[in-house]
Amino acid sequence: MEGMRVLLLAAAAAALPWLFAGCRGSGEKAEEPAPPVVRGSAAGAKPSPPQDSRRVIAAFGDSLTAGFGVEPGHAYPDYLQRLLDEKGYPYRIVNAGVSGDTTAGGLARIREITGLKPEIVLLELGGNDGLRGLPVTQTKANLEEMVVLLQKEGIIVVLAGMTLPRNYGPDYIKAFEQLYRDIATRYKLVLIPFALESVAGEPGLMQRDGIHPTAEGYARAAPVMFGYLEKVLKK
Repeated sequence: MEGMRVLLLAAAAAALPWLFAGCRGSGEKAEEPAPPVVRGSAAGAKPSPPQDSRRVIAAFGDSLTAGFGVEPGHAYPDYLQRLLDEKGYPYRIVNAGVSGDTTAGGLARIREITGLKPEIVLLELGGNDGLRGLPVTQTKANLEEMVVLLQKEGIIVVLAGMTLPRNYGPDYIKAFEQLYRDIATRYKLVLIPFALESVAGEPGLMQRDGIHPTAEGYARAAPVMFGYLEKVLKK
C-alpha cells in the first residue's frame, strides 16, 4: 500500500502545472516573450555622416602627387586643401596620385578621374616618362589626349610642368620642358611652369633621391602652386 501511495503522489505532482495553467481567467493572458532585439534598428543605428557637397578638384598625377616618402597628410594636395579652407573656397581636393605612373598609365585611368566629377583637374604627369627617356612625342600625345578628354567633360585643366636632372642632356630636357608650354598654349590652360620650382635643389626640402620633396618641401611648394590654381578659382 505504501508503494501505491508514493506513485499516486508523484502523478499528482506531475499534473499540477497543467492544472494551474487551466485555472487562468478568461481575461488573463499568458505572459508573452519579449520581442527579439533587432541589431541596426533605427533606435540603435548611428547616423550616416553628412555627404561632402563641396565641388571637387582632382589632383591627378604620379608619386609627386601621391606624396611618396612622406607621412599621410603632407603631400602637396593636403597643403592645397588647407589653403583652400583658409581662403574660404568651397572645394575639396581628391588625391588621385599613383606612384610610378606615366602618361600612358594616366591615360589608362582617365575614366576614373572623370568619374569623380571634378570641376578642376590639376594634371601632374610626365616626370616618369622623362626619367625613363621615353620619346617626347609620345609623352606629349598622351597628355594631349587626356586634356581633350577632360575638356570634353567640361572640366577645367591646370597643367603642372616638369623638368629633368641635367644629366639627361640639354636637347632632351629642352624638348621635354617645351611640350608642356605647347600643350598649355594650344588648349588654353593655366600652366604651372615647374611644380617644384621653389623646392628643387634646396637642402632639407628634397629627399635623398633628389626627386621627391620632404614634407617641408611640399609645404613650401604648395603656396606657389596655389597661386596658379587661384587664377582659375577667381574666375
